[in-house]
Amino acid sequence: MARVLIVGGSDAGISAALRARELDSAVEVTVLLADAYPNFSICGLPYYLSGDVPDWRSLAHRSVEELEHAGIELLLEHRVEEVDATTQTVVTRGGRHRYDRLVVATGAEPVRPPIPGLEHERVHQLHTIGDARLLDEVLARGPERAVIVGAGYIVLEMAEALRARGLDVTLVEQLPAVLPTVDRELGELVREELQRNGVLVLTDSTVSAIEQDGARLLVIGGHLRKEADVVLVVVGVRPSVELGRAAGIPLGPHGALQVDRRMETALPDVFAAGDCTVTYHRLLETDTYLPLGTTAHKQGRIAGENAVGGDRRYDGSLGTQVVKVFERAIARTGLRDAEATEAGLEPLTVGSAGFDHKAYYPHAHEIAVRLTGERPSGRLLGAQMLGHVHAQVAKRIDIVATALYSGLSVDAINALDLSYTPPFGSPWDVVQTAAQAWEHGRHVTAK
Repeated sequence: MARVLIVGGSDAGISAALRARELDSAVEVTVLLADAYPNFSICGLPYYLSGDVPDWRSLAHRSVEELEHAGIELLLEHRVEEVDATTQTVVTRGGRHRYDRLVVATGAEPVRPPIPGLEHERVHQLHTIGDARLLDEVLARGPERAVIVGAGYIVLEMAEALRARGLDVTLVEQLPAVLPTVDRELGELVREELQRNGVLVLTDSTVSAIEQDGARLLVIGGHLRKEADVVLVVVGVRPSVELGRAAGIPLGPHGALQVDRRMETALPDVFAAGDCTVTYHRLLETDTYLPLGTTAHKQGRIAGENAVGGDRRYDGSLGTQVVKVFERAIARTGLRDAEATEAGLEPLTVGSAGFDHKAYYPHAHEIAVRLTGERPSGRLLGAQMLGHVHAQVAKRIDIVATALYSGLSVDAINALDLSYTPPFGSPWDVVQTAAQAWEHGRHVTAK
């Protein structure tokens, strides 16, 4: 009987396990986890900490019992210390485990910037269920002031979460704008939303140290001196590759494990998937690194299928993302202008705005759109959007993502047969009016 071992029990690992069992009910599938939290939604941590999700256990996509009922053996708190590809075994403190096929799904780990004081007990990172439960205990003691270092997706969500818990919140970012994954114009609108909801935003500020100052901490850097009862440092992640690298898997872009589109590594019978691996970019047609939950689920499913004899290939990522910041939703997909230029393309980005439904129907909300296309060919390259949380921004970025996946031109968006009724949309959806604005901009700049 074939035996598939999977190292890692988050999105990619569990997706691989479920797919393998789905296709081959006779295969033995064992998942080895370093912790005791299989198949939990790390993306949901800010909503647990805000109180929107009262019980951290609700963040589990599936319970241990459900996974075991699917025929998956779970070895909790079994940290894998070595992969021996020659003998096809993995080593834990409890012994050796044989495999016929191995899936490495070790995920990512938080970046720890070289800031003195980062080890203080009231300085937190947020990457695991354990991190969240510890921070929740701290918040339950009633701290008054928080400083968050960083300005990415989780930071913005945590700014809202901590405000919901009644804290004064200061966000510190070394770059000129928050949310650097979108253009500066939209980043400034995000800043306004944060400030409108009581978050002090300090950009162009680099933290040089975190010190004890009486009963509180002091966050220091240049002209920066902010008191805090709790500090949260979330400045990004990097692929967790030590296990795979030591086993002999080559590294690719951003130091991630190199895989092909079948999620195979250079080692025989060893696959890898999720945030520890490179990501094939559908538009750039090359490998990059995009650690996203959606990507990890897809890659894990493919690795699991191929581990039991399949021949599925990963179609590639577009970097489609959306985040809620108080009463705004911000989304992006594909390439921004600078990214396209770096790739050797000739992009044009045009900004426009339109209502999410007919303006005469109550509660219409404006959506700002920045659409990017290739100027010579008219090929669609990407989009960014910002609008009210009830304006279906996520739905509309998905329209663009689908168009990108299908290789449509900007003008072809106008031919899409989208739904319409005044409470929900317009005869020309805001995505289509953005496409028309882009075509107009292309015509004007060509003169």
